[in-house]
Amino acid sequence: MSDTRNLFNRIWDLHTVRQMPSGQTQLFIGQHLIHEVTSPQAFQMLRDRELKVMHPERTLATVDHIIPTGNQARPFADGLAEEMMSAIEKNCREFGITLLNLDDRRQGIVHVVGPEQGLTQPGITLACGDSHTSTHGAFGCIAFGIGTSQVADVLASQTMAMGRPKVRRVGVNGKLRPGVYAKDVILHIIRKLGVEGGVGYAYEFAGEVFAAMSMEERMTVCNMSIEGGARCGYINPDQVTVDYLRGKPLAPQGAAFDKAAAWWLSLASGADAQFDDRVEIDGSTIEPTVTWGINPAQSVGVNEEIPAASSFPSTEQAGIREALAFMEFKEHQPIKGTKIDVAFIGSCTNSRISDLREAAKVVKGKHVAPHVRTFVVPGSQLIREQAEAEGLHEVFRAAGFDWREAGCSMCLAMNPDKLIGREICASSSNRNFKGRQGSPTGRTLLMSPAMVAAAAVNGVVSDVRDML
Repeated sequence: MSDTRNLFNRIWDLHTVRQMPSGQTQLFIGQHLIHEVTSPQAFQMLRDRELKVMHPERTLATVDHIIPTGNQARPFADGLAEEMMSAIEKNCREFGITLLNLDDRRQGIVHVVGPEQGLTQPGITLACGDSHTSTHGAFGCIAFGIGTSQVADVLASQTMAMGRPKVRRVGVNGKLRPGVYAKDVILHIIRKLGVEGGVGYAYEFAGEVFAAMSMEERMTVCNMSIEGGARCGYINPDQVTVDYLRGKPLAPQGAAFDKAAAWWLSLASGADAQFDDRVEIDGSTIEPTVTWGINPAQSVGVNEEIPAASSFPSTEQAGIREALAFMEFKEHQPIKGTKIDVAFIGSCTNSRISDLREAAKVVKGKHVAPHVRTFVVPGSQLIREQAEAEGLHEVFRAAGFDWREAGCSMCLAMNPDKLIGREICASSSNRNFKGRQGSPTGRTLLMSPAMVAAAAVNGVVSDVRDML
């Protein structure tokens, strides 16, 4: 009898410890990633119950959220940030966990360093106390963002309790047009399906568009699954996945790699795999996409107008009016030409070397508009080194960009990189919620790194295709 399970259910079944009386599954977690913000309370829970970390070798720690990307001298100027840094240093020492600290070349954003080191592999379960853990699903694993109490569960037992989600196959076929990137694809999907469209589901991204993407582009798509309400998102492993992992420091080596690769490829959903739902999207119709509102579904193609509240279902209209009022946008206003104050290239969504290369192509030989503050923040120290070896930092600096150290930076602004007052930011990050970028009244327009670069140069939201 043929196995009609999709990749998600195959991996779930392989990692099931037992079914619990609550109906949830006790799931074994193969790899655990932690950072300085959501782990201190979890370690305290272990101390309070006199528990050890069951498998310290299955947890990797890094620092990213609160670290400054400018002056990194210790102690940090922000007392709370310094406290969190001291806590993760102490906790990792005490519990025997490897920490990628600021003096380690491997340090960077948690969802950048896992793949970069070859720790993220097909077929595993992965958890981290961070919403955007779905990034790792690009490798054909199932990866969950978890809360602090679940971080404690995984540290203490290497398992956690979860209900099994349904699986929706999101097929995107056709060919993307030039100037349209992975970020545009995922923003388009979220716009179509809604920020709550994925609630109760894992998303399997499939079809020609994802098959043609690099691993870095696939990570951008899976990163934002959570913004569409999905519990996680993934792409089936293929030769692109295998080629990316070959030779990575923490991936299997030699004959063990070839054996692992054969198993990874065998996990992919087959042609007869069953899904709870299917959606099809024509990739050739996707435009460079920009958010205009206060959640990632509130977006339009760069040449479209901001929609009228009346064009939405009656249940959504109050939220649309709230977004228009907060952003100070009018119905039917074009998004193109919107003046920006800040341009931010970075975050776990778009801070990899390919993102920096695409942005550098746009700004090379040009200069940012005089009124725009700019940040380029690589996702890891290794990406920063690679970008500098390629001379990208010189391109950005010559264009007037501020070239920073690796970290989360202005994506969530738990560090000195913040919006001021009502500033409007063209951002390559993942969330445009009120207050997300450090000012309660600041405004965020999400777009691809190339689109951020175009907006920075012109001082207004622009169609990057006019500049390529």
